[in-house]
Amino acid sequence: MFTGLVEELGTLTSIVKGARSARLLIAASRVLEDGKIGDSIAVNGVCLTVVAIEGNGFQADVMAETLNKSNLGDLRSGEKVNLERALRLSDRLGGHLVSGHIDGVGKIIRQEVMDIAVVTEIEAPPELLKYVIPKGSVAIDGISLTVVSVLENSFTVSLIPHTAKITGLGFKRVGDKVNLEADIVGKYIERMMHYQNDSENKSESQISMGFLADHGFI
Repeated sequence: MFTGLVEELGTLTSIVKGARSARLLIAASRVLEDGKIGDSIAVNGVCLTVVAIEGNGFQADVMAETLNKSNLGDLRSGEKVNLERALRLSDRLGGHLVSGHIDGVGKIIRQEVMDIAVVTEIEAPPELLKYVIPKGSVAIDGISLTVVSVLENSFTVSLIPHTAKITGLGFKRVGDKVNLEADIVGKYIERMMHYQNDSENKSESQISMGFLADHGFI
């Protein structure tokens, strides 16, 4: 698990592509301070396993499923990537719970400067957008952000200067693709409600929108 708080901007120094896979070599320092082979590091929000550490960088393998569901396959040498080590139980949860399992790829369709912030609108697939709610949490390229508004085919977030400066999102432009992960809580609630609605014996336990609202979930 991760928090969505980027620790470091790494640099992709090389990408070696196979028939249906890739190996990334990423230059980094902070995330390798106590690193070892087998550790999990989120790269642009994608949970990857460190398979080798050499000097000032590490290597990670990316399988076909990950290439299909994320923007990692579009990366080029020299690009900046967001890096975060896995959450420790003693850490503060400054962002929100992020699994590192990407739900889909979105596209930046608008950037608008509003005083100190940059409002960014991201087009998202409908199967992901249903989990996005105003003032809720979403991970964009592994960055924990608060949703400002939800539109028919997109949603907006607002970047403060600090976030734009220390993450790769500050380098993105209209048309660029971003990895998206919806809040895991919403997905679990949907799953529970699906099973409840299919249950033959609904008298034992029934979860409804009213129940969730009464108990502070929505």
